[in-house]
Amino acid sequence: MALALFLIAFFLFPLPTENRWAPWPSSSSSSASTEEAFGPLAFRKDGTFQISILGDLHFGENAWDPWGPAQDRESIKVIEKVFDEEPNTGLVVLNGDLITGENTFLENSTLYVDQIVAPIVDRKLTWASTYGNHDSDFNISRSGIFAREKRWPNSRTRQDVSHPDAGVTNYYLPVYPHADDSGTPSLILWFFDSRGGWYFQQKDPATKSRVGQPNWVDQSVVSWFKETNASLVKQHGGKVIPSLAFVHIPVNASLAFQDQGVDAHRQPGINADVPVSQQGQGWCEDGSNGDECVYGGQDVPFMKAIASTPGLLGVFSGHDHGNSWCYKWDRQLPGMNIKGNEVNLCFGQHSGYGGYGNWIRGARQVVVSLDGLQEGEADTYIRLEDGRVVGRVGLNETYGRDLYEATPDDKTRCPTCG
Repeated sequence: MALALFLIAFFLFPLPTENRWAPWPSSSSSSASTEEAFGPLAFRKDGTFQISILGDLHFGENAWDPWGPAQDRESIKVIEKVFDEEPNTGLVVLNGDLITGENTFLENSTLYVDQIVAPIVDRKLTWASTYGNHDSDFNISRSGIFAREKRWPNSRTRQDVSHPDAGVTNYYLPVYPHADDSGTPSLILWFFDSRGGWYFQQKDPATKSRVGQPNWVDQSVVSWFKETNASLVKQHGGKVIPSLAFVHIPVNASLAFQDQGVDAHRQPGINADVPVSQQGQGWCEDGSNGDECVYGGQDVPFMKAIASTPGLLGVFSGHDHGNSWCYKWDRQLPGMNIKGNEVNLCFGQHSGYGGYGNWIRGARQVVVSLDGLQEGEADTYIRLEDGRVVGRVGLNETYGRDLYEATPDDKTRCPTCG
């Protein structure tokens, strides 16, 4: 069925180019059509809401070789297996690096979106995206991916910040306590664009090489986040609404914690990507990038914002395919001048067969309940492609002190890629 949907989309929609798109609603009207078709996000009747996070799918690698499309077929199997095992999924988050942009052609680079979302559409689910560094390159743009997404009414992805340096996927989604309740949401989901990669169709006049795009959440987005969050609190009578956040590239606090040592039983998960590749990596403080630049600190405003936001329970990232642990940022870490406010910083699980590494594929699950949110709690675990669950933890007051079973460092390889 998923393949059939992809073929239908292929023939119904002409091959896109980045400069010419078939007419499609704006972000606001597309969101309206999504709510008309699927309704607002809401907790289930049992008082729970579940999110399935697919990260680093990396579709579109080496389409000219047999192993490239074979990888994508295996990735589809992972997605389908996750959904088969998680029937209570209320929202799918595509958390960046949907496509390996450097391998794509200008004429059809965003068509992979249709293939990615086919299993989601097949199950009548909706999704919300952040974009990653590989989603921007000479032949592919974030705006092109966004336009392709919005051809599907299942997409809840929006673009709420119009600043030219903001990227695209900066927005929030409210989750209401009941499907027929549009009053005060019980949960806010924040989405941030950490950008990175290369600018679309741009080359340096002197070197003729691609032009790098900054790889951190821009200051314009940080300002929007703080102002919008304050407005939401005011709008709802001063109530702090619990929230979760999603961004592709992790912040420097994750690296600072990793340097102190990840405990396999207190922060269960794979810890194979050392060091963490954080926002601002490869850039200098003056905004230049080159081989001499290690880390420019440009994510400090974003870290300050998330560390000072009451009710923010967790920030979920991808990017590092070999990391899948969570850390409660509850102190000032060495080398940093920002103190955490107990927000949990979590990696997902590498979901796609594209991209580097052979760690077993899967998807992080996040389950919140109306009762648990009152206590500032959420549950999370990894659903693997073989059906197993690993890394199940409670993100609660004692997380970081509680002991859990260690996560095995299992590997899988594409069986049809040669």
